[in-house]
Amino acid sequence: MPHELHQRLHQHVVTPFHTPGNLTSEFENDVTKRDENEAVMQVTETMRAVQHTQYGAPEVLSVREVKKPTPKDNEVLIRVRATSVSSTDAVMRKGDPFISRIVSGLTKPKRSTPGSELAGEIEAVGKDVSRFEKGDQVFGSTGIPLGAHAEYLCMPEDGAMAKKTAATTFEEAAACEGALTAFPFLRDHGHIQRGHKVLINGASGAVGTAAVQIAKYLGAEVTGVCSTENMELVRSLGADRVIDYTKDDFTGDGRTYDIIFDTPGKSSYSRCKGSLKTGGTYLSTVPTLAVALQMLWTSKIGNKRAAFVASGLRPADQKSQDLVLLGELIDKGAITPVIDKRYPLEQIAEAHRYVEAGKKGNVVIAL
Repeated sequence: MPHELHQRLHQHVVTPFHTPGNLTSEFENDVTKRDENEAVMQVTETMRAVQHTQYGAPEVLSVREVKKPTPKDNEVLIRVRATSVSSTDAVMRKGDPFISRIVSGLTKPKRSTPGSELAGEIEAVGKDVSRFEKGDQVFGSTGIPLGAHAEYLCMPEDGAMAKKTAATTFEEAAACEGALTAFPFLRDHGHIQRGHKVLINGASGAVGTAAVQIAKYLGAEVTGVCSTENMELVRSLGADRVIDYTKDDFTGDGRTYDIIFDTPGKSSYSRCKGSLKTGGTYLSTVPTLAVALQMLWTSKIGNKRAAFVASGLRPADQKSQDLVLLGELIDKGAITPVIDKRYPLEQIAEAHRYVEAGKKGNVVIAL
């Protein structure tokens, strides 16, 4: 039996016998964790956090002093070092398109502190936590609970989170939203294969820059669509061909693709259908009624598909696996997070304005 398999079998079969000494040790560890948590909470009872209680322009966002959270038994307390502002954050702030309010709240935001992606250091752990330890540097995504635009955040240990490697900065790790979106779209719903011809519309954005690099890593021939000023950036990320949308319309040049990934959701299936190969897929990140109807229609009729993925609603364990993979790809240089601009927490409104004006890559908040 191979040595590695032998070890793995033992890891799953052998259960330690709990002697009174073991029980005493476990009790002491629980007491130590509790004491550490209490000591941490006594140092700082409040924290700075972004707050918004109504939908609207960036001015509805403000930074206030709020109560610092305390981790539950199954949670870790994270000192947030970096977070990001994405197009999704802007949608959640505005409540537009209206369909987004199904998740965020019909008349006002359900959660006062926005933000999903983060990177930081674990400052305290609940007594039942075994996956992480105090001092671990982590990155991840909160999902629907939000709350990442703050100095501290509690997350369950089985949440969408992974350990950050020393080679990756907090800011790079916090810029993970693009990859967490691109992986399920391209891999799970586009069924990307080596040799596929893939077009990334919006190739210079947060999702687009990640998608270009992921598609290349998976062996596809990549065409990126962006503005004139971002063409060199997209080429530097590995795109085989770059189209300037201010001069050329990719739907009218006669080329066809296995996958068209419309990262800003500004095109449509009807426009892109003629540019899809037989069996090809149009992917959109924006959940419009038109896309929903096209998904239903193309699932039953024809040989081309339209698809939308609620990537943010995926189970935490799936996101965690992709976070681990992302960390490995960053470490080996296969993916480089693109950071366009950095802001302090107090300039959260300015960060939102910049994102809505059109950015390249990611916008990061450094804490």
